[in-house]
Amino acid sequence: MTTFANDSILVLLDTTPDGQLAASSAALVGAASQVGTPVALVVGEGADGAGALGAAQVLHAAAGDGLTVPMVDAVAAAVELVQPEAILISNSIDGRDVAGRLAARLGLSVAVDAVDISRDDQGVVAHHSVYGGAYNVQSATTFGPLLATLRQGAVETRATAAEAQLIPLDVAATQAPAASIDSVEPVVVSSTRPELRSAARVVSGGRGLGSAESFALVESLADALGAAVGASRAAVDAGYVPHALQVGQTGVSVSPQLYIAVGISGAIQHRAGMQTAKTIVAINKDADAPIFDVADFGIVGDLFTVLPQLLEALDAKKG
Repeated sequence: MTTFANDSILVLLDTTPDGQLAASSAALVGAASQVGTPVALVVGEGADGAGALGAAQVLHAAAGDGLTVPMVDAVAAAVELVQPEAILISNSIDGRDVAGRLAARLGLSVAVDAVDISRDDQGVVAHHSVYGGAYNVQSATTFGPLLATLRQGAVETRATAAEAQLIPLDVAATQAPAASIDSVEPVVVSSTRPELRSAARVVSGGRGLGSAESFALVESLADALGAAVGASRAAVDAGYVPHALQVGQTGVSVSPQLYIAVGISGAIQHRAGMQTAKTIVAINKDADAPIFDVADFGIVGDLFTVLPQLLEALDAKKG
């Protein structure tokens, strides 16, 4: 019979449609290793790769039919088997869906969009950035294991690779109503840039760029740095770039190592989606722009002068 450590942290790893572990997986296992012993759960394909991320024990369940419900069935079965101190799930669309359903089924509380986890004398604690990044707060549960969804890119810790013990997980289907997918038509997107939500570097542009054509400056800087491209809501509303690139309260929340804000004033709605970045650089001609309140480095100047000079300096360094 398989035994699990008393300080086990159950981690549900997302998978991509082609059966690979999602980019969020390494941070989830790394976060778990900060406070206990990671036990990974993979539903469907991809279990073989969990050991390289630091999970010595990997539960593997069949994908099943239907959306979300089979995953909730699997996590519920894993919780009963492992008896973990905490359950970590990615703060993705699917992850939030699973977390909410699991909480309702097991009577647990949910710490949503955590940016880190730690341990105190009473157990595992979730850390959050709230009110548009104005405050850092902690939350904990007074009953049952802590169930938390973790913001992608927020945790830098990576666990040491382990030789994984693959453990088949028997899951009794609840037969709860679930939507199903009749067919899938992949949309191929060709891009050399990293995915925005999990990127280590992000360059975002705002209304100060003035046009979609001028937004090419942001894209050029992003390409020079190997960064993802983001935008403020004002830039998206103006039609400079599609909504998928919007960073902020009503867009994507990012926590990269480097965030460069170009021509972005820094409204609280935008800061809510990027303020947990490790290093923030702001470029704006308005010295009183709110973005400078959260920036680690600020450049007050015309972006149409600053960006070409910056690109020239980067090119010279490469040469």
